[in-house]
Amino acid sequence: MKKLLFMFVVTLTWVANAQNEIPKSENDIAPLLIGEKIPNITLKSSENTDVQISDLFKKKKTVLVFYRGGWCPFCNIHLQALAESEKQILDLGYQIIAVSPDSAENLKITEEKDNLKYTLLSDSKGELIKAVGIAFEAPQKYETVIKVHSKGINTSFLPVPSVFVLNTESVILFEYVSPDFKQRITAELLVSVLKNLK
Repeated sequence: MKKLLFMFVVTLTWVANAQNEIPKSENDIAPLLIGEKIPNITLKSSENTDVQISDLFKKKKTVLVFYRGGWCPFCNIHLQALAESEKQILDLGYQIIAVSPDSAENLKITEEKDNLKYTLLSDSKGELIKAVGIAFEAPQKYETVIKVHSKGINTSFLPVPSVFVLNTESVILFEYVSPDFKQRITAELLVSVLKNLK
């Protein structure tokens, strides 16, 4: 009986550890699929207040964007392109929410620098990024910059830049996930997708 109990505990520990591990490479991620739900997790707003993401999703259909951080020039170009198309996206009945490992303070800097009106949220612990299946081990060359931008909370992971389109029940209707961080869905293509989802 003791041996059986021991085996059970070892198996349980192994499963828990496996779930906590993140892929070593951006090519090894396993994102949630169309039809699956984004889990409800508490993140920080740029004002450093707690935000239950499902509460935001309930208000309006959502374009949920994950980006590496305000330090990434490719991310900033993408965020600005979304800002330029925001009116079209809003007119189609969607809101834009962008999530990164940056601290709330650094979100504020990105908002002001890129003149963004849509919602930015901080996931410095990576709870949502990991739950969605797009986290991977950050290459060593990024460790310092992500540590600085997350106020020391994150030193080990990055999200694969991704866009998920959700309904008000947090269900994924469309996704664009590219392990190559230089490749992003264009705002024009995103708007076309949203028109076809209506």
